[in-house]
Amino acid sequence: MLSGQIADGLATIFVGELIDRFGHFKIWHGAGSVLVAVSFSSVFGGCIPCKALATFSSLVETVSYSTFAAIFNVGWAASQVSHMSMVNCITLNSTSRVVLASCRNAFTMVANLSLYGIALIVFGVSTATTHSDIENQYRWIAYLSIFVGCCFVGIFHLGTKEPRSKTGIHGNIHVRISWSYWFLKILYYQVALVYVLTRLVLNVSQAYLAFYVINDLQMAQFAKALVPAIIYICSFIVSVLLQEIAWNGQRLKAYYTAGGILWMFCGVGILLLPRSMSLFVYAISVFIGIANALMTVSAVSMQSILIGEDLNGCAFVCGSLSFLDKISCGLALFVLQSYQSSSPRVAGNYSTNVYFSVTRYGLGLVPAFCSLIGVAVTYTMELHTSSSKPLMEPLLA
Repeated sequence: MLSGQIADGLATIFVGELIDRFGHFKIWHGAGSVLVAVSFSSVFGGCIPCKALATFSSLVETVSYSTFAAIFNVGWAASQVSHMSMVNCITLNSTSRVVLASCRNAFTMVANLSLYGIALIVFGVSTATTHSDIENQYRWIAYLSIFVGCCFVGIFHLGTKEPRSKTGIHGNIHVRISWSYWFLKILYYQVALVYVLTRLVLNVSQAYLAFYVINDLQMAQFAKALVPAIIYICSFIVSVLLQEIAWNGQRLKAYYTAGGILWMFCGVGILLLPRSMSLFVYAISVFIGIANALMTVSAVSMQSILIGEDLNGCAFVCGSLSFLDKISCGLALFVLQSYQSSSPRVAGNYSTNVYFSVTRYGLGLVPAFCSLIGVAVTYTMELHTSSSKPLMEPLLA
């Protein structure tokens, strides 16, 4: 996981630089989507080089899966950075950018919920009695997910015009802004820190939530699917509601702070929740979903304020922040997992209602602490939003 995160992070920097130099967001997004679809289907389709070479040695399998994983990371970086950068080039209006960011987050939740729907259909249609049957079920889930994703990528490319980033109506096309320009801005470091902390909140909570529900609270197996589903639904609803607000810098700070405070209370609840009151995890999930949406939409929108009208460097900003996100999340999960492997239980025993495991500490303390630091950094920011109207002709020419 750590090596994959590092490869993904390095790819985001490289892709961001190329997008700033040459433009063509849709080409990068389309190419990245193709790489993701091919590599992902190849991973679930088995070891293709092994079949071609008629050998299933561990060396060939390792090289095969590592290669497809690397292709996936490059493709994901290209599609992610180009898509995030497009938001800033479609409009310069701060409220419109937040609306696009909230819409993007809402459809991310729809995608997550769609995966549950596809899995439900596959498990309902086919019956698994052997290990091979189970493999086929998950293979069909992967293939159907890829197919649905490719359909929506096609709709996106057919229905979206290619933004053209310019320094001005009569400016030079694709005059790249140097990295040093961003490194000299204090706001760059503030936004980067807030974005990384927000991603740590999301990734650590997603990674350990199922283990917490099953191992710490000892709930039924269906709970590990129901709890994330509640989070996704609440995040979707909040993301849609956020589109109806007229945004400025102060409101972004206020909504991020509200989400951070909610996560702090959720962290305390997760840390102290006894097994006898395990059903309260569903209520906590509602507030986690609300907090995730508030923090994610606000943090991404802060990137747009940082970029402002400097569109010829927006891909580097998105890529560099994604790089920091991948590296920090990979290291955090690596450290937590190393403690999880060595000492899954820290204190307590099964005779008590509450025992403190690495999972409980990781899920309860890490997101809450990151939220606290994020709120503190947000308080120090000076976010100046532009009152300019959305630019349609210059950017979409």
